[in-house]
Formats: sequence, C-alpha cells, structure tokens
Amino acid sequence: MTLGSRIRALREGKHLSQKELAQNLHMANSTLCQYENNDRVPSDDVKTRIADYFSVTVDYLLGRQTESASHKGVMIPVLGDVAAGIPIEAIQDILDYEEISRELASRGEYFGLRLRGDSMAPRMCEGDVVIVRKQLDADSGDVAVVLVNGDSATVKNIRKEAGGIWLIPNNPVAFQPRFFSHEECSKIPVQIIGIVVELRAKIKA
Repeated sequence: MTLGSRIRALREGKHLSQKELAQNLHMANSTLCQYENNDRVPSDDVKTRIADYFSVTVDYLLGRQTESASHKGVMIPVLGDVAAGIPIEAIQDILDYEEISRELASRGEYFGLRLRGDSMAPRMCEGDVVIVRKQLDADSGDVAVVLVNGDSATVKNIRKEAGGIWLIPNNPVAFQPRFFSHEECSKIPVQIIGIVVELRAKIKA
C-alpha cells in the first residue's frame, strides 16, 4: 500500500470527505487530492501533521510499521470546562478521553476540550473536541484557548498587535472580534492557556 493509499484509508476510516480532512489539516483540497493520488509527496512536517491527526506514526504512513503497532498512543482527558486558577491536571470533571500519538505527546503537555457555542463555526462546532497543547503564549494566526476574567475557556483565533491582542471568532456575524490592550490583559485578566493543534469533529446526532 502506498503513502497516498494509507492516507485515503485513514480518511475513509473516519468517514471524512477529502474536503473535510483538508479543512481539518489546514491545507487545500487539491493538495490533499494530490497526496492521496501519489501525484505529490508531502513534506516531513505534513507527514507528521497527518500522522498526529490520525493518532498513528509516520512509520505507519510510510509502510514501515503495521497498523496495530502504530496505534499505541497516549490517552489524554477531554474537559468540558477549564476554570482560572485550577491546574488542568487537578480538574475532576473529565468527560471523555482521546488518544494522541506518542510522537505528539513527546512534544508537550496536552488535554482535550469539548467546544460549546458556535463562535468558531462552521469549521469548529459545538460538541467537537480540540486537542490543546498547554502553553502560556501564542503567535498571530494560532487558534488558542483563552480565559477572560476568570471565566470558562474560550477558543478564538489570535492576532497580536503592538498595543495588545485580538480574539477573533470564525463566525463574525454572531460574534464580534474583541481587542484587549496589554494593560487590560493584566487587569481583567486575559490569559492564554494553550493552543489548538488538532480538531476532532464529532458526528452529530
């Protein structure tokens, strides 16, 4: 089985269309099509991103490992809420668990977060789970998990400016972008607690 065939098989195993997978991996649909048809070879970074998304190893994608061996991942908790001041590892309200690859787990500390609301629709919808790497800063263009005024966590696109930070939804019709100056970030406070590294869309009933 070729690299492209493995990618296609993994996609179809999750009942995803090419368009859906391309969106989840932040790439053009035409690019994914070329990968699956073996018309183009993904870079090492893209191979890693695809492997992490499906919780398999790069070795499995390249045919150097069996599927059964590739799925020995790490289970992380899926939370429904994250409150200010409470260490994530101390939260008892665990809704579920998701498996991530050992390769991904070796790069930091992770947790899952079940989304509420539709501020990030249509790409991220209520009930979907995002895989989050814990960190206290983010770059412009990242999708981050943010606590505002000690409230429950919100997921927003980040844009930094010299004077502060924008929290930008995907759904600007229903939710307006919000700007916080550096002073407001300290006083309110506005605290980044992690960045989204993967979206796991859930089939809605």
